[in-house]
Amino acid sequence: MASRLLEKYRNEIVPALQKEFGFNNVMRVPRVTKVVVNIGLGEAIQNAKALDSAVADITAITGQKPVITRAKKSIANFKIRQGMPIGVMVTLRGERMYEFLDRLLNVSLARIRDFQGMPVNAFDGRGNYSMGIREQLIFPEIEYDKIDRIRGMQITMATSARTDEEARRLLDLMGVPFQKPRAAGARAS
Repeated sequence: MASRLLEKYRNEIVPALQKEFGFNNVMRVPRVTKVVVNIGLGEAIQNAKALDSAVADITAITGQKPVITRAKKSIANFKIRQGMPIGVMVTLRGERMYEFLDRLLNVSLARIRDFQGMPVNAFDGRGNYSMGIREQLIFPEIEYDKIDRIRGMQITMATSARTDEEARRLLDLMGVPFQKPRAAGARAS
């Protein structure tokens, strides 16, 4: 059985994007190609167990075992040598990706305290969107009592869109809660 978000994409989002942007071919309609979840661990230099707990967290959140990322070059000021483990990363595609996005958009983001929406300016110019999350506790798969430290993570959604406008509309229709533009007279408090 296909995920809820994938069904929504096929049945509602594709026709809406075809109509809005005037795509003649269904294959031209942008789609999310992959989602990359990354945790950088500067603390892994002193604490080797930090890597294990980050692997356990990402495995619980995504349902897929992450890859350990290593330093590409030595940086003396950070006491990093080439080849040292400095993070964990997982790339999601297909069914698992849609399941993760569905849980992220409908459950996890709603658990963020004082959530104002995702920033609109986080596109890279090629239709890919990156967002940072400050703590892994927003995911219901993480048990509060079992974590050793609060860690943030970077989530990148790679799309097949050719412009940021197409990608923004795709993600908007998928349910990404973008920040609303402020009124001209409104002040930040």
